[in-house]
Amino acid sequence: MSQSQELRMTYSGLLPQKDGKKIVRVIFERGKDYAEGIVPSGAMEKSSGFTPEELKQLSEYLMGNADDILTKAREVNPLRSWIKKK
Repeated sequence: MSQSQELRMTYSGLLPQKDGKKIVRVIFERGKDYAEGIVPSGAMEKSSGFTPEELKQLSEYLMGNADDILTKAREVNPLRSWIKKK
């Protein structure tokens, strides 16, 4: 992946699925480029501006760091964040 632009990663809190499992949605941004993936599967759902090789690398990153991302996502509390902004 090119080092010329900063790559930013943001993630949701834990999101429940119909099957009872929980996932985290992760967004990678690099300038106008973006890629959206899911943890723990590493599936990349949407993207614009990233090459297929870069998407593969991002997917591998998600799978390799799934435990850490899931742990951090447990700490995300959207309601608390919203209240702090007021």
